Amino acid sequence: MPELKTDHSRASLEGAHSHGGRRYVSSRAERPTSFDPADIPVPHGREEEWRFTPVKRFAPLFDLDAVMAGSGSGPLVVDIDAPAGTEAETVDRQDPRLGVVGAPVDRTGVVAWAAFQAATVLTVLPGAVLERAVRVTTTGADEALAHPAAQHIRVIAERDAVGTVLLDHRGTAALTQTVEVTVADGAELTLVTIQGWEDRAVHASNHRVRVEGRGVLKHVVVSLGGDVRICSDLGFQGEGGHIDAYGVYFTDGGQHQEHRPYVAHTEPHCYSRVAYKGALQGESAHSVWVGDCFIGAGARGTDTYELNRNLVLTEGAKADSIPNLEIENGNIEGAGHASATGRFDDEQLFYLRARGIPEMEARRLVVLGFFNEIVAEIRVPEVEERLMAAIEKELELTGLVSAREQAAAV
Repeated sequence: MPELKTDHSRASLEGAHSHGGRRYVSSRAERPTSFDPADIPVPHGREEEWRFTPVKRFAPLFDLDAVMAGSGSGPLVVDIDAPAGTEAETVDRQDPRLGVVGAPVDRTGVVAWAAFQAATVLTVLPGAVLERAVRVTTTGADEALAHPAAQHIRVIAERDAVGTVLLDHRGTAALTQTVEVTVADGAELTLVTIQGWEDRAVHASNHRVRVEGRGVLKHVVVSLGGDVRICSDLGFQGEGGHIDAYGVYFTDGGQHQEHRPYVAHTEPHCYSRVAYKGALQGESAHSVWVGDCFIGAGARGTDTYELNRNLVLTEGAKADSIPNLEIENGNIEGAGHASATGRFDDEQLFYLRARGIPEMEARRLVVLGFFNEIVAEIRVPEVEERLMAAIEKELELTGLVSAREQAAAV
């Protein structure tokens, strides 16, 4: 087993107590964290943070020995395209830039930390303005399912840098991943992660993010395939930071897609907006969104809002949506949350059909309009085009065919 960093070897367990080997915490801000796998046991599914997750599907990612063996056997192919103004490095686990943005909060996260063999460090250099995105493409073949693996990606946006980093996932794999991000004062970073896996893939990812000073982060999560669980811990260091967190997901029959964004406001005059939208279709399609926002006692002037919307396209699909807001400071600009799950809007359908649009095409337009608000905010053309094409493809599977196809059929 690789040597763990000694300064991170023990848990931060304040605010937690246990009973019968199970841990309870009074708030998301008090979750036990640790770099030591012994401190975060294998979940049984009864724990609050795991009660919506099909634990058996993600069980291969809990096994430290198996993930360590898979990480050393090279079941995944990683390609990096780094444009001018950036540096891409492969470093060992003792690199001092690793493990500095918080500690893992769940079993997949601590296994990802303990099992990775080498890390990818991507740096957007000071003052650089990138003309195109840094792209990291992780591709797995079918045999990768038998070899669960860990991956560690470190993203650093230096002072006054402006750029986009795109993490693209394709093929089939069993992957537990850490994405560790720092946005320096004055930097503007867009981080996009696309889960474009094949259906049998299993992917857990822990994003630990720190925005320093007046740094700006746009954090975008797009989940289109596989069973995924993305836990994003977004925080600030210094006054005046800005975070926009967007998510889009399309969950098919039998798939589980879970997103857990958490924004910790501990500094004065910081801003955050969280907006996730998802559509579900097919028997046993299951999406989970648990959005948490914490406003600490010292976070005066905070301005925050979180939103989740789910559109259920067929019978047999289920969406769980839980927004949480914890406030310890009354001197804030604003804070709120909203969550809703529903089917097609009958008024919208009536409006479109009254203007001569066929029912199936009207339904398609309603779905595209539902997603458009989030897609338009991404502002990365290649991501927007790929996402809209994927949504069109998914709609064809439910019979919501395009106008062009309907016209051809007539």
